[in-house]
Amino acid sequence: MSVFVEQNYKTCDFSASESWVVLSPIEQSIKRKIETVGTPLKDWDINIYRGVLTGYNEAFIISTEKREEILSNCADDREHKRTEDLIRPILRGRDIKRYRYEWAGLWLIYIPWHFPLQFDNNIQGASIKAEAEFKRLYSAVYKHMLEYKEPLSKRNKAETCIRYEWYAMQRWGAKYWDLFFKPKICWKAVGKNLAFAIVKSGTFLTAPASFISANDNNDIILAYLCSSLGKYYIYQNSDTTGAGDIMLNIQSLIRFPIPQNASKTLLLSIQKKDEIGIDNAIFNLYDFNEDEISFIKRHI
Repeated sequence: MSVFVEQNYKTCDFSASESWVVLSPIEQSIKRKIETVGTPLKDWDINIYRGVLTGYNEAFIISTEKREEILSNCADDREHKRTEDLIRPILRGRDIKRYRYEWAGLWLIYIPWHFPLQFDNNIQGASIKAEAEFKRLYSAVYKHMLEYKEPLSKRNKAETCIRYEWYAMQRWGAKYWDLFFKPKICWKAVGKNLAFAIVKSGTFLTAPASFISANDNNDIILAYLCSSLGKYYIYQNSDTTGAGDIMLNIQSLIRFPIPQNASKTLLLSIQKKDEIGIDNAIFNLYDFNEDEISFIKRHI
């Protein structure tokens, strides 16, 4: 053993101000270049959040057939229009694929706390007034939710019917609900293969899947996340389950250093959807040499 150590040891330069990470020289070089050239996502002008949490999907996530049934039970055209606006397409983590998503024909009945008076700051806790308005304005949806009142009322005992009404979702994105109405980069939280896709405006997402809202930078950030380097970095800096699946949480992803100035070559490759061109442009931006590029490709 002593001979093996003597012949194969590597010297690592540990800084007193940094966490100790045992890396080979080439891994240290790759890490240094990534961190020197890139800016961590947490320092970009972007928003990163989790999807909504209903607390009882059976009531809130419905099929197209159930959606049509609810709409047919609306009292008049005005209620029909309100209800259409309330029921939104929903994606689960499993629906997110690499550069795309496959909608499973599912819909979310999007009911915030104190709905439909969710923006009335005078309401604190479960509101009888809000429920009365919900029943009046959305009679068909209210009737649907009544079928699940017992299990809905048995959700988180410290919150349900105390902080919010029995018919409301557990977490509705009170501080960022409007971002669901913008294009966003979505990803599933757990899986063997990383998958990121831009999801169109008005489509919602269930937790634990999460999303990035980066406005004009969506395409650029997506290219990095789906690139060979992105896969390498995320694999190296994320936790895994016992089965070997990546657990990609927000805290892990926001550390990814990405250059804020995209090259013309990268932008052109993104426009052409040329994945090889994207990889090569990203490698050039970080100034990786051939050995480093080969190492990255071997370890993804």
